[in-house]
Amino acid sequence: MGMTMTQKILAAHAGLKSVEAGELVLVSLDRVLGNDITSPVAIREFEKIGATDVYDKDKVTMVMDHFAPNKDIKAATQCKMCRDFCQQHEVTHFYDVGDMGIEHALLPEKGLVVPGDVVIGADSHTCTYGALGAFSTGVGSTDMACGMATGKAWFKVPSAIKFVLKGKLNKYVSGKDVILHIIGKIGVDGALYKSMEFVGEGVSALTIYDRLTISNMAIEAGAKNGIFEVDEQTLEYVKARSSRTCTAYTADEDAVYDAVYEIDLSSITPTVAFPHLPENTRTFDEIGDIKIDQVVIGSCTNGHYKDLEEAASILQGKKVAKHVRAIIIPATQDIYLRAIENGLVRIFIEAGCVVSTPTCGPCLGGHMGVLAAGERAVATTNRNFVGRMGHVTSEVYLASPAVAAASAVAGKIASPYEIVK
Repeated sequence: MGMTMTQKILAAHAGLKSVEAGELVLVSLDRVLGNDITSPVAIREFEKIGATDVYDKDKVTMVMDHFAPNKDIKAATQCKMCRDFCQQHEVTHFYDVGDMGIEHALLPEKGLVVPGDVVIGADSHTCTYGALGAFSTGVGSTDMACGMATGKAWFKVPSAIKFVLKGKLNKYVSGKDVILHIIGKIGVDGALYKSMEFVGEGVSALTIYDRLTISNMAIEAGAKNGIFEVDEQTLEYVKARSSRTCTAYTADEDAVYDAVYEIDLSSITPTVAFPHLPENTRTFDEIGDIKIDQVVIGSCTNGHYKDLEEAASILQGKKVAKHVRAIIIPATQDIYLRAIENGLVRIFIEAGCVVSTPTCGPCLGGHMGVLAAGERAVATTNRNFVGRMGHVTSEVYLASPAVAAASAVAGKIASPYEIVK
């Protein structure tokens, strides 16, 4: 029986010739990741099991991004705990204020993940790195602790769903619209503990950043991971950032899939996920007049330079509606600097936006844009659960940077085609 991309990666890291869906395997890890919320719990568990050192100081990574710069004393205490741990164990890849970014944008940028890797992270959106042909998935802090100590993790091998992509995206349509379209189609449990595998000639029509966005939200369909076929675009991206040897895995022709979907990228239009689930998607022929209070453009899902560039192209020469607070959050320091150097930050500020240092901030209702009772936000983030960005009666509408920017100008949920004519 043939294997999927994910199954091949797990087999290789388990030292086995083959694996099957449902099999339990112990695999070697290429990277273990934590942030300022999840790492303190993992550190306590690490100490509780009697571990004295991390398995590889170059393969453990901690990023201070959720409540950093620290929003309160508790956040400061959590970051200090991570800082002290990484100093004690001489962890190479510790990223703090001034050198940090939102973790799932930072690791690819730093070249810390390459095709064929196995990565675990104590954050559900660790599945982002499947965009680079890696197996990456979120785990609990206890698994992170064991991973830091041993360099290994147990997995039940997932079955898979294949998404065959064809065609090209239209203007103002991006990876965010693709993944919202897919989640709207299969539901938030449509890929429960499965691998979402993206193949086909349409893959080459997507930028690496579109792929990062799509893989990032695989968890919102319940998936164990999302993964893309490696192509020349992937290899060029990785080689510019890493000197590590990588392995590109392709699925066998006789690999078994639970389902196969064909997605025509050219048929996808700007899509919005209404409260309170990412599957509650609508296109603009179904969206009425919905006034908003806030727009957030950023997060590990859509804080890439390409995202800011698209938002700026819509906001240039325009003003944010007077009743709307527009918050722009570059995902890393490098993206922030490029946005300054290339004039994007000027465009944002002249339009009436505020620009923040890299942080997860408002995505999880942390800081830098928490919502009050009854407020509505259009956000390029990944979740719109009840109370996700603030008060339990607030509402979050998930959208692409293009839709978010257009909505900021219109003062209501708006299509970019309405604003840019």
